[in-house]
Amino acid sequence: MSPFTRSRQLSDPTEGGAEPDDDTAAKEPAGDQTGAEKPEAEPDAGAETAPDTAPKAEPDAGAEAAPGTAPETAADAGAKTEPDTAAKATADTAVDAGPDTAPHTGSDGPPGALKPGWFGWRRRYPRVARGVSVGTTVLAGALVLFALLVPNQVDKIEFASFVRIPAEGVLLAGLLLVLPPKARRITAVVMGAFLGLVTILKFVDMGFYQILARPFDLVLDWILIENGTDFLRETFGRTGQVLAVTGVIVLFVAVLVLTTLSVVRLTRLMVRHRPVAARTTLILGTAWITCMTLGLQIGTVPIATKGNAEFLGNRVEQVRAGLKDARVFEKQAAVDAFAKTPPDQLLTGLRGKDVLFTFIESYGRVAIDDPAMAQQTDAVLKEGTGRLEAAGFASRSGWLQSPVTGAGSWLAHSTFLSGLWIKNQQRYRNLTTSDRMTLTKYFGKTGAWRTVGIVPGVRRAWPEGKYFGLDHIYDSEHLGYHGPYFSWTPVPDQFSMEAFQRLEHGKKNREPIMAEIILASSHNPWSPIARMIDWDDLGDGSVFHRIKKEGTDPTEVWKDPEKVRTEYRRAIEYSIRSLTEWVERYGDDDTVLVFLGDHQPVPTVTAGDTGKDVPITIVAKDKKVLDRVADWNWTDGLKPAANAPRWGMDKFRDRFMTAYGPRG
Repeated sequence: MSPFTRSRQLSDPTEGGAEPDDDTAAKEPAGDQTGAEKPEAEPDAGAETAPDTAPKAEPDAGAEAAPGTAPETAADAGAKTEPDTAAKATADTAVDAGPDTAPHTGSDGPPGALKPGWFGWRRRYPRVARGVSVGTTVLAGALVLFALLVPNQVDKIEFASFVRIPAEGVLLAGLLLVLPPKARRITAVVMGAFLGLVTILKFVDMGFYQILARPFDLVLDWILIENGTDFLRETFGRTGQVLAVTGVIVLFVAVLVLTTLSVVRLTRLMVRHRPVAARTTLILGTAWITCMTLGLQIGTVPIATKGNAEFLGNRVEQVRAGLKDARVFEKQAAVDAFAKTPPDQLLTGLRGKDVLFTFIESYGRVAIDDPAMAQQTDAVLKEGTGRLEAAGFASRSGWLQSPVTGAGSWLAHSTFLSGLWIKNQQRYRNLTTSDRMTLTKYFGKTGAWRTVGIVPGVRRAWPEGKYFGLDHIYDSEHLGYHGPYFSWTPVPDQFSMEAFQRLEHGKKNREPIMAEIILASSHNPWSPIARMIDWDDLGDGSVFHRIKKEGTDPTEVWKDPEKVRTEYRRAIEYSIRSLTEWVERYGDDDTVLVFLGDHQPVPTVTAGDTGKDVPITIVAKDKKVLDRVADWNWTDGLKPAANAPRWGMDKFRDRFMTAYGPRG
């Protein structure tokens, strides 16, 4: 074997792991590839491609060999001798090191020399280089398999999820094997990037399921990303927000890049080992069909899956529904049973009363029904019922179904007030730019009430507030509070209720009030939370600086789901006590209180409960007020019975206005 042939063999790109230009090249044997079609290299070329690790003849070596004979040059020696042991070792290294150490010709070394790698480490450590190459390939395969099989919900991630056969992976492998080289390379890059995007969408879904118990809506949910970053800033500070957002961006970019590179790498591996890859793909395809036909499972997880196809199919339908939803909502909003009712015939059964519609943030059915919380919450509700009865008040309670869970309070509030099912941001925007009448607007339309809003959770411009027809809005900056934030919550509930008394309800010679009050102390993350103090000690709220220091740290609480649930329960208890003690202290014969939860808390608290029920209660001292809703069959007291009536939250407006209208 001549040195020229050996050098050509080392320079063949398919030997080092690069993808061949065509399928014929991919099938050529790894041995001597010279033949009739490949003219033998010229002696000079052979000298150029001789491995640089081979010993070179010294100028005086030839003189010592035979007297009178001219010394041979390095090129002549290379043309007449077989490669020595060092050259062979170099060639063997090229084969063992895998695709990352393929020989190449370039300006940094002689043609045919090993690729030096970082600081030449691949040449110095061929076994390590081979190990790195194999390890990288294994990691690439694991990443692609993870991307194909990972569910889009955290609670569905289990070992069985990753030992399934993905139909999409089998089909993609088969496609890549039959495509011509150029199309194959393009397809590998495109499908790798697409797989990365699908994986990113699954990660986003995980976050949405953890907070909202539903997947991300590709059409309607983009606005919620901004809301999420605002929540991070208000809860964990600017630094926490920046770190979290940066981490998410880095993760998403890494996923996109790594899945693309992984698919490209695995494609090259399949092409180099086409027969084995083809047989493996055929076997996996047959196994998938068999498992799907027989319905084989590991526990409750099917072995054969087409989860990604179903995942994407659902998203396509979701996008279509989102695009059609605006037209559907427009038709629903046009129907209003009270639009033509004269003002003097609206809400006649409540004339002269102060009517308070009060939302308790995240007050869901789980706080009453969950065994881990039921005992303590029940005690607080019984205590509140007893204290109110002692003050002459009666109460009735039932259930409403919220359009959201976990978050999205404004969607629940607008559903309750508008009588329309406001389940997404698009509907909310359409509602707040329409002329649809809300419950608060109808109170204002009568001219018999001053309408006000107590919204301590609002800390910046809120143009939508005008839509709800409130004469005056008190946000967090206008309640006279000079104490600290309690995590997300700007103003503790007890102070908010006292501010309402000071600013509106406690004024003399005033007209009846209709108030929308949003209590925010039970807003996620429920740490730290305030505690009840003597109402006379509230002052300007400075007393809460000391109380906040006594509270818990949210970063510690959220490490343990049980601690989260405990703090949630304590926050709900605080909100209920703030409200019931206010009624006991300041309520009178003309006070009518309607209070309810806006939605269930996040899944960390509900622990698998997917229900959207929230409690609702009416409290009044005037017996006639409750007599008008006797046919609702609600439960006596602040705690609704398990079998109490359950309505959609969008049904309340019309039922309430009917009950307290002329025919109620």
